[in-house]
Amino acid sequence: MTARAVLLPLLAVLAGAAIFFAAGPRASAPQAAPTRTAAAPLHPVVVELFTAQGCSSCPPADAALDRLSHDPGIVAISRPVTYWDALGWRDTLARQANTDLQRAYAARRHSDEVYTPQAVVQGQVLLVGGRTGAIHRAIDESAARPGPGLRILGGAGGRTLVLEGAASRPAEIRLVAMRARVPVAIGRGENSGHIIDYVNVVVADDVIGAWHGGPLRLPLPAARLHVPTADRYAIIVQEPNAGAILAASYL
Repeated sequence: MTARAVLLPLLAVLAGAAIFFAAGPRASAPQAAPTRTAAAPLHPVVVELFTAQGCSSCPPADAALDRLSHDPGIVAISRPVTYWDALGWRDTLARQANTDLQRAYAARRHSDEVYTPQAVVQGQVLLVGGRTGAIHRAIDESAARPGPGLRILGGAGGRTLVLEGAASRPAEIRLVAMRARVPVAIGRGENSGHIIDYVNVVVADDVIGAWHGGPLRLPLPAARLHVPTADRYAIIVQEPNAGAILAASYL
C-alpha cells in the first residue's frame, strides 16, 4: 500500500472529527437572551411591567425587564402593584397608582382581569410578563410604526422637550420619576428568603403638559428633576385614560 493510499483515508477521518468538534460546542452552548432583530427603532418603545414581590412567577419577568433596560431603544419601567399585599408580604415598592393604571389598561379592553407578571408594550399590547419572545415581537412591531419626534434639549436651568408631528387626538405629557435599581430582601410570602433586584421602579408619575399635534417646546425646570429617592427620569407622551403611548425618552 502506498503512502498516498494510507494518507487519504486518514485525512478523511480527521476532517470528519474536525466537523464534529466544531459543531459540538455550538450545539451545547447556552443560548443568549432573545434579541430584537429589527434595525434601530424609529422611536423608543415603552415596556411597563406590572409585578409584585409576593408573586413567585414574577422574578423571571423582573430579570427580563432588567435585560431590556440596557437596550437604548426601550424605556423599561417597573410598576409594582398592591393587590398581593394581603397574601403574606406587603410590597415595599407597590403604589396604588400602578394598580389603578393596570386596571385602566384592562378596562380599555372591556376586561376587569389583572394579574402579575403582566407586560404592557407601548400602552397597547398586553402580555404575560414571562413571555419574552412575544414581548420582543411586540417591541419590534411597535418600533416599526411611525410616531411623533421627541427630543430633549439640555440647558443651564433645566431641559426643554421638543415634540413634532401629527396627533389624531390630544395626548398627555408625563414625567415619570424612578429608582434605577432597588434590591429587596423578601421576608415572607412566595418569594421568602430571596433578594430580588428591581429596575426603573416608579416613585412618581405626573402630567406636566398636553400635546395636540404640531410643534411644541415645553420647558422642564431643573427643580422638577429632584423627586425624593428618584435617580432616573423618563418622558412619556400618551393618549389619556391608559391610551396608546406615542413617544418616550429617558432624560
